[in-house]
Amino acid sequence: MEPDLQGLAIRRGELRRWSGASINAVLMPPTMKKFLTEILKTCALLPLLFLSCLVQSRIFLDFAPLLVILHAAIAIGLLVRDIKKIYFTTENYNLVRLFEEVDRYNAVIKAIDLNDRIESVGNPSVKLQDRDRVIDALYLTREDLIRALKTERILRENESFISSNQQLFTNNLSALAALQVSDRASEQGRLLNEAIQIAVDVREEMRKLKP
Repeated sequence: MEPDLQGLAIRRGELRRWSGASINAVLMPPTMKKFLTEILKTCALLPLLFLSCLVQSRIFLDFAPLLVILHAAIAIGLLVRDIKKIYFTTENYNLVRLFEEVDRYNAVIKAIDLNDRIESVGNPSVKLQDRDRVIDALYLTREDLIRALKTERILRENESFISSNQQLFTNNLSALAALQVSDRASEQGRLLNEAIQIAVDVREEMRKLKP
């Protein structure tokens, strides 16, 4: 990886530190199909747990009651985990959207790194135009994502206080919303779109290079 890309990616540990939540605590994308898929995956494990309990109980007869309790606890734990994950996802949609943005951001960095590596082995035709400007845009985007994650965490962890003192925060929250809109229309936003397009271009170049 080129020096200017090192340290740009947002790692999971950093994501947890800034947001106060693990990316594994949510489902992405936050759709009904995703929720049902997660539940069905867990339900598919339940017959295996039942079979495991049945076999082990017959082998270890003296421990049969304990094995039944253990397997039942595992099954309940899996179901509770899914319910908590779905609930947390639906209650914190803004956080999920930010996690998705971080994924897209990291994918852009991965695409640029891949493009650099393809170029370095003798494919000058894939050289990125305005690479330095795109990297600058990614640095600025990283700062914006960090700020957004920290802001969302503050609002989430103080939701009850904000709700009971709405008049104190109306202006500030409106200003935050306006800032988000203006950011999308900025030069920085345009450059980020260009950076995202890189992922598409790299995929196309890789297709061309395949024998």
